[in-house]
Amino acid sequence: MISGIDEFVYHWSQEVEATQKILKHLTDKSLSQAVTPDGRTLGRIAWHTTTTIGEMMSRTGLRLAGPGADDPVPTSAKAIFQAYNQAALSLLDQVKTQWTNETLQIQDDMYGEKWKRGYTRTALILHQVHHRGQMTVLMRQAGLEIPGIYGPAKQEWAAWGMPPPVV
Repeated sequence: MISGIDEFVYHWSQEVEATQKILKHLTDKSLSQAVTPDGRTLGRIAWHTTTTIGEMMSRTGLRLAGPGADDPVPTSAKAIFQAYNQAALSLLDQVKTQWTNETLQIQDDMYGEKWKRGYTRTALILHQVHHRGQMTVLMRQAGLEIPGIYGPAKQEWAAWGMPPPVV
């Protein structure tokens, strides 16, 4: 659980950068990629990741800039990237200016449960990590380049001077 504002700012900033790397590689055409005909598309998952920032944080009393939870999925990868940046940076600004380490102990009603705000921050970060993983699978299926996040992606091993791992 995130225990301080500075800790959140550090981790959120790292995770925003990682999500931006993924979103920068999306194309308008790739947004329609799905695992199954009735499954979520790459665009829908990217948009869900974007809109959840404001939706989840509204439950803690924050009102962020950015898209609403019910806003339709854009058909433009650039629009998703811009909306993500707006919401993610708005959260960073509001947490730094409106909260303190003590307010992270406040419990909010989160989907029928009571979560401390420090836990809510952790859950939001893990939510992004989870959906980034889903997006990379769909990106591979769509033929897109996958950027390394916590280490090199398959195509990046040569730049690190190493052979890619054996599959």
